[in-house]
Amino acid sequence: MSEIELYQQKTKECEQEIGKGIIGQKEIIRQVMLALLSGGNVLLEGMPGLGKTMLVRTIGQVFQLSFKRIQFTPDLMPSDVTGTNIMVKDEGRSSFRFEKGPVFANLVLADEINRATPKTQSALLEAMQEHTVTVGNESHILEEPFLVLATQNPIEQEGTYPLPEAQLDRFMLKLLVRFPGKEELREIVELTEGQEPPEIRSIMSGEELLKARKLISRIPIADAVMNYVLELVLSTHEENPYIREGASPRAAQAMIRTARARAFMEGRLNVSFEDVQSVAYPVLRHRVLLSFDAVSEGIAEDDVIRQILKAKEKNLYA
Repeated sequence: MSEIELYQQKTKECEQEIGKGIIGQKEIIRQVMLALLSGGNVLLEGMPGLGKTMLVRTIGQVFQLSFKRIQFTPDLMPSDVTGTNIMVKDEGRSSFRFEKGPVFANLVLADEINRATPKTQSALLEAMQEHTVTVGNESHILEEPFLVLATQNPIEQEGTYPLPEAQLDRFMLKLLVRFPGKEELREIVELTEGQEPPEIRSIMSGEELLKARKLISRIPIADAVMNYVLELVLSTHEENPYIREGASPRAAQAMIRTARARAFMEGRLNVSFEDVQSVAYPVLRHRVLLSFDAVSEGIAEDDVIRQILKAKEKNLYA
């Protein structure tokens, strides 16, 4: 078995192990795995109580990664996220020592991120993009691998501060966590009431995850597939009554990286059009800003993306 086949097998085992503790969210588990293997951040949107915290905690166990949860509230300060310099007295002399905040972990769950003020939200920007934290005149490097998973509640609008476009763009994927069906809901209730929770095994280490990322980055992408990605992103900037603002260049980067990761998890060493189509929705849905016409007609981001994919699919087989 080659090295890349070994890591493909290990990532499949990781996906299965995470699925033991998370009922009925197979697609979400797969997409979070894609972000983890691509080195990108994830925005999870869904109602409370759907297992988002448990998902992140379980990923930490399976990959042997440190985990911190930050509950975002209106009174949360930037220093509560990044850390602060504190004065220390030693033998009559005073000096400052940096006390690390909860952002110093491999996996950071930013719970209900849109409930914090823009100033506190922006405290995560540098960490998400540069993987560093600057306090005063000193920068601190975050330990790799580093990933932010943020949640926001779609129905709670009072007392929230919508994420600005610049911060939304820092998230590689936006995932919509759906409410479980009746049978899945039964499984969740049975699992949490009276039964022992399943034992979660550690499958990979942080170092192995970084190695898997390197292998994925070497997967070739054909010119035709590359052009398809670029055309999809450029299509969001063409005249469209439902689009106010199109996706940024980061969308193309994210689509290529996650499409490579999907090919890897499917056991292939080439990126297909299907890989790109599969990741287009989570990559684009938070980067395409809808027009007033779309909002007034009840058209969602996924509807617009679906139209673009259908138009491009006709060209593929024309």
